[in-house]
Amino acid sequence: MPARPAAIVIAKAPRPGLCKTRLAPLLGAEGCARLQSALVARAAAWAADAGDPYVVFTPEDARDEMAALAPGATLIAQVEGSLGDRLAAAFRDVLATHPGPALLVGVDTPQLGRRHAEAALDDLRCGVDVTVGPASDGGYYLIGLHEPNDAVFALPAADWGGSSVLTQTLAAADAAGLTVGMLRAERDLDDERDARAMLADPLTPPEIVAALRAG
Repeated sequence: MPARPAAIVIAKAPRPGLCKTRLAPLLGAEGCARLQSALVARAAAWAADAGDPYVVFTPEDARDEMAALAPGATLIAQVEGSLGDRLAAAFRDVLATHPGPALLVGVDTPQLGRRHAEAALDDLRCGVDVTVGPASDGGYYLIGLHEPNDAVFALPAADWGGSSVLTQTLAAADAAGLTVGMLRAERDLDDERDARAMLADPLTPPEIVAALRAG
């Protein structure tokens, strides 16, 4: 039987004013924090099902909060720097002690299921160097690697969060001589338009629907 992969969640603690701020007009700061709690717990459960779970969190004093939401996960505080710096460090930190491969997700795609992990792992087992799950906003919701590779995350700091993250990542992988696999596209939960779409989607997990409606 193949070894379990590392399954990494990168997440902010569910604190008012720190998380899901683009949804504040809909949910308020407290509602955003409640939604973030549900999203972190959902992503951590996905990671535990997909492999050996890790949660790479910020701020660094949030260990107890994150442990309560991700029982059994190995917790690692995020490094300082751009999102690219933090993603690269997450792979380095986890794969320093885990044989890999590793899958990394955020918390904004609660519709992820076992099929997403299986598809990503199929890519990696077939020899692909990096596998990516495209997000509808131009970024990605999942990235998988056999081993750390900072080149994949070497985007300008100002470009993270923009609509060209996926395109730039694919270009960076190509420049580094890496082969790339692509999963099906999914919608991230970032703003009110995304919230409305997820409320209308029967595949949205019930706890996320409840948190969105509570606002």
